[in-house]
Amino acid sequence: MNYDCVVIGGGPSGLMASVGAASNGARVLLIDKGEKLGRKLAISGGGRCNVTNRLPVEEIIKHIPGNGRFLYSAFSVFNNEDIISFFENLGIELKEEDHGRMFPVSNKAADVVTALLQKIKQLGVEIRTNTPVKTIHYHEDGHEVVLQNGQMIKTKSIVIAVGGKSVPHTGSTGDGYAWAKKAGHTITELYPTEVPITSNERFINQKTLQGISLRNVALSVWNPKGKQIKAHQMDMIFTHFGVSGPAALRCSQYVVKALKQFNVPTIEMRIDSFPDKSEEALLSSIQKMIEGEPKKAIKNVLKGMLPEKFLLFLMEKAEVDGDISADQLQKLALRQLIHQMKNFSFHVNGTLSIEKAFVTGGGVSVKEIAPQTMASKKQEGLFFCGEILDLHGYTGGYNITVAFVTGNIAGTNAAYHALG
Repeated sequence: MNYDCVVIGGGPSGLMASVGAASNGARVLLIDKGEKLGRKLAISGGGRCNVTNRLPVEEIIKHIPGNGRFLYSAFSVFNNEDIISFFENLGIELKEEDHGRMFPVSNKAADVVTALLQKIKQLGVEIRTNTPVKTIHYHEDGHEVVLQNGQMIKTKSIVIAVGGKSVPHTGSTGDGYAWAKKAGHTITELYPTEVPITSNERFINQKTLQGISLRNVALSVWNPKGKQIKAHQMDMIFTHFGVSGPAALRCSQYVVKALKQFNVPTIEMRIDSFPDKSEEALLSSIQKMIEGEPKKAIKNVLKGMLPEKFLLFLMEKAEVDGDISADQLQKLALRQLIHQMKNFSFHVNGTLSIEKAFVTGGGVSVKEIAPQTMASKKQEGLFFCGEILDLHGYTGGYNITVAFVTGNIAGTNAAYHALG
């Protein structure tokens, strides 16, 4: 059977592309090499599925450091508010949490996946799972998708929605890059983003701080000339290999880029444990605490300001004896401790692999994609959406927003192309 549109990849962008194409009258075949559709969706947001983010479009684009500006045209056609309406029309009630993140009221990603699959079936989309694609033959009057079993499927338009190389157990193993190259596309260099950061510092190797979480700190990346590249104020955690948690994930791509740009083995990071207070303000509040309990050991006066192990670690770095009574602490020593609290510096040497990353940086160059339709500028009747494109955001509903927006637009325009 011939199809108007074949969508390859059953992740967030592919599912939305199938809805977009079928809603506009196309006969759609959705192919996925895995057993189940929506596997990445089912584990997103810690299994609760952060379907989008409700911040204004301008803010959302700021949270997509990988070519976010490319999405201005797309957001004028289909945006985060449209995603919210789409799911609410499918009967999924949504709620807003911190930083604009939108979740299903049920807290179950499975509900989102089920609703999407029901919609696709209701629209008459044909689904084939366990069906790996070998290659694509492009022709002027339509294309052929060649399956691994040798079967050829003719179609007027193709949407490639197979993801990047991150989280490979969900099926994202980089298959689509070869098909994009065959159509004449450039693949920009791939690198891990939203990934834990590694360090060879002694305190990391000795697991001194392993498992310690810091709340609402500013974690920053510095270049070899001592200039700040990027800072993120969020939570973080020390691990047995380095640092992780939201702040570290957001900083990770800047670590990767800086190591490459400056061709150095390590890059400096700093932790400001009290980003909302200046050193002077911190000094004056600690002095008040000391005045209140002058005879108490300084480590006990400061207890509760930071996780105990981290506080003692910083005291050691500042050469402050935690057992001396607070009124015996020299002002210079106190200033050194405050400096450590505001500027604890350590070196990192990279990140975990791209397979361990939440998101792939790099991909099909967006310069070769029409921003309002997601159509290839190199090959008639070819469309791209989701993580295969050189587009990436921070965690917090931004990447899934990119997937749904580009998916809807790619599918809709693939139908228009096929039906003329």
